[in-house]
Amino acid sequence: MTEAYIYDAVRTPRGKGRKDGSLHEVTSARLAAVSLNAIHERNGLQGHAVEDVILGNVTQVGEQGGCLARTAVLASNLDESIPGLSINRFCASGMEAVNLAANQVRGGAGSAYIAGGVEMMGRVAMGSDGAAIAVDPSIAMNTYFVPQGISADLIATKYGFSRDDADALAVESQRRAAAAWADNRFSKSVIPVKDINGLTILDHDEYMRPSTDMQGLGALNASFQMMGEAMPGFNKVALMKYPELEKINHIHHAGNSSGIVDGSAAVLIGSKEFGVANGLKPRARIRATAKIGTEPTIMLTGPVPVTQKILADHGMTIGDIDLFEVNEAFASVVLRFMQAFDVDADKVNVNGGSIAMGHPLGATGAIIIGTLLDELERSDKEVGLATLCIASGMGAATIIERV
Repeated sequence: MTEAYIYDAVRTPRGKGRKDGSLHEVTSARLAAVSLNAIHERNGLQGHAVEDVILGNVTQVGEQGGCLARTAVLASNLDESIPGLSINRFCASGMEAVNLAANQVRGGAGSAYIAGGVEMMGRVAMGSDGAAIAVDPSIAMNTYFVPQGISADLIATKYGFSRDDADALAVESQRRAAAAWADNRFSKSVIPVKDINGLTILDHDEYMRPSTDMQGLGALNASFQMMGEAMPGFNKVALMKYPELEKINHIHHAGNSSGIVDGSAAVLIGSKEFGVANGLKPRARIRATAKIGTEPTIMLTGPVPVTQKILADHGMTIGDIDLFEVNEAFASVVLRFMQAFDVDADKVNVNGGSIAMGHPLGATGAIIIGTLLDELERSDKEVGLATLCIASGMGAATIIERV
């Protein structure tokens, strides 16, 4: 089977996902095109150099509807002969785009792909596309559906994480992200977003709050307590599924949950022959990919079983992994991952995560793969694993190895 390699990985800065965010004036297709153009220019791609562009995006309505990937190709400097494919695996969409591209290369369906994702959360509101699992009673009742925030608090309750545990992780995420930016650790991958006059709109992650401390977070109200306790009583639904628990302990709030932001990312994936033909040197091999379904009420535990699966499927152990990127959708997701594998916190999200920098849904999976690659190179480590929890109860993972 043909090996699949990462040749380049870029992302835009993450802008606040609201009307006064710096990227609000940029459409989804244009922001995706920024990342595509960077891959095109940095690697000297000519003509039909890649087989396809695969982009993840979650809320596929309005300007993010249709086949956004094809629209982004046409809005970019890529050749119009390159098609586009939009996919949706909720928060893992960007990762699934990368994994799908890698497995296409492995299977011989083209020698190279550009994969990634985009989400303009300030322009296309999360949830505005509707979802049968949430709005169709015949499905919601049978799956014991609850919103993700309730699921995050359910994880904290079931596995014994306190508000202080979650807040401490959030403070550390902010500290690490600020240190990474101060040390220019993202300079290889982050590309500025410019307007039509060439003036820079944004060149840094603007959601960050480096001054965050335990006292400030302690003053915030739990975000999902009212939702859980008021009608229709999501806490009661969750406890019907988990009757061994006496009550739901609501520990999550805006400060220890991922931020709503805008952003895009792209990864260039190809065979060894593609690199030789284009004079490009591979940076890493995509060693393994995996996905799994999980119990949909607690919903966000997917990083644990998908990591178990990817390791078992490829004859590896947790000790074979040097660094981890575990998406910080909510603090309890990362806490549960570290608890399950007894992983040293110094190996997980060493440059901060989505709590500090934000979570542009469709792009985040590709972003954390790029972040992992950069950090493996910076710290001279060899093997890394990236993973995300996913709405409706799923998990996805990718293992990369430097070459």
